[in-house]
Order: sequence, then structure tokens, then C-alpha cells
Amino acid sequence: MHTTVLEVGPRDGLQNEDRVLSPDDRIAFITRCVDAGVRRVEAVSFVSPRRVPQMAGAEEVMAGVPRREGVSYSGLVLNRRGLDRALEASVDEINVAIPASDTFCVRNQGCATSDMLDAWDGIAAAAADAGVPAGMTIATAFGCPFEGDTPPGRVAEIARRAAASGAAEIALADTIGVGVPSEVRDLSRRVRDAAPGTPLRFHFHNTRNTGYANALTALDEGAATLDASTGGFGGCPFAPAATGNIATEDLLYALHRTGVETGIDLVRVSETGLWLAELLGKPASALLGRAGPF
Repeated sequence: MHTTVLEVGPRDGLQNEDRVLSPDDRIAFITRCVDAGVRRVEAVSFVSPRRVPQMAGAEEVMAGVPRREGVSYSGLVLNRRGLDRALEASVDEINVAIPASDTFCVRNQGCATSDMLDAWDGIAAAAADAGVPAGMTIATAFGCPFEGDTPPGRVAEIARRAAASGAAEIALADTIGVGVPSEVRDLSRRVRDAAPGTPLRFHFHNTRNTGYANALTALDEGAATLDASTGGFGGCPFAPAATGNIATEDLLYALHRTGVETGIDLVRVSETGLWLAELLGKPASALLGRAGPF
């Protein structure tokens, strides 16, 4: 069995860190990931550097990443201006994040969920015209720091809208790390029913130490791709108390020991986690980053 691990460290892993890495450091990080065998990387975010200074210099980063056969770089966009920048920077994939919670959407993106869905329709159409696949990430799919549990039916309706607009992929993001395996199963099945045939990706945080169990459950439910962040770094600057993403090292360990192939070198990723921790001046949360690969 094979699954794809999408490395989100260069974007979601770094966006909440106090220490801002230079574009050169971010290029080096991405290069290390690609050298380790990662084939999908969320490399950059085309958002205002005033709001998220950690993501400044997206164009510079994209100009310096290694372009190798089979490697795909995605960029996060939230509006048409972001899309134009992403296309100009030659990203391979567009990722549009839409919170299922109105309150979170207003605080994070300055508009209601319905407004973001309208923007999504235009972004998806323009990306299709440019020949670049666009996927939707449904943020706060399991719960919101302001509104509590997210109704699964609301997530399914957003997924239906995504599929109707031609989403290349739908990702379900547990932005604050509140989900458990039974909820992963339920939401997977609801979204498959709402968007039949659209590949599913999952994005988990490990706030309550359920992230890895959730990832393995998502795999059992047919997830095509799992997100992870080297070193376990990450979080959202607009989500109080959200901790890091599940760590790429620890996810790879669980997958490989389960007999799932990824094509990624666990030892090299673990070494990169330690390197990144030194750059950021803080310890990696990944167990393998501290204890070695075995």
C-alpha cells in the first residue's frame, strides 16, 4: 500500500513561529524535504506579509525551489490577488483554505464563510483556465476555538460546493486538534457522499495527542494524502491554543511500521527536523527528531 505525505512545514509549520526564517532558509528547508523523497510540498502562502510576516517573500522562495520531475509545489491563496501572484510564481497547485466556522473565517480572513465560497468559485475557475489544479481545504472541520464543535453537515455542504466548482482535491483540516477517530470516520463518509470521486486529504494537529490515530483512521477510510510538518512545528496565528501539526517523522514511522510505503527517507527527514529546530531556536515536538529513527 502506498500513500502520499504532503509536507506542510514550509508554510503551515513556519507561519506561527516567532523566529522569521529568510527565503534562503526556507528554500534550504524545501530542498532538504525534496532530497528526502517528498513529492508534494506546501511551499508558500500568498497572503499579506503585514498579517503573516513569516510568509513574506513567497515569490523569492518559489524562484529558488528545486524543480524536479514528479515534485509538486502548492501555494495557499485566499483571494484573486493571491491567485494572480501564485500563477505568476509558477506554483504547481493552488490551495484555498475556507473555514467552516463563520467566526473563525471573519477573524482569519476578514469575511464570512459564504463570502469565501463565492471567492472560491472565481479562483477555481481562473485556476482551471490557467491549467493549474485548485484544491479546497476546509478549515475548522472538526471544531472552532470560538464556536465549539463544527456540525458535520456544514462541512459536507461546503465539500459539495467545492466539488461542484471542480475542486481537484478536498482537504479536511482539524485546525485546533479536537477530532477523534470516530469523527474522522463519520466526516470522511459524509464528504465522500457529498463529493464522490474527489480525492480526500487530511490535515491534523496534535493538540490533544489524537493526531496520529486520526491520520491512520483517515488512511483506513481511503484518504489519498496526509499532511504533516517536519519537526511537528506549526499552528495558526488566528487560532488560540492550537499546537503544532503532526510531525512528518512520527507519521512516517507509523506508516512505515504499518507497511505503508511513502517513498520518503525517514532518517533524512528526522535530520531535517533537528536542523530546523536549531534554526528556530526551539525543540522539535517530534519524538523521532529527539530520539532517532528507531
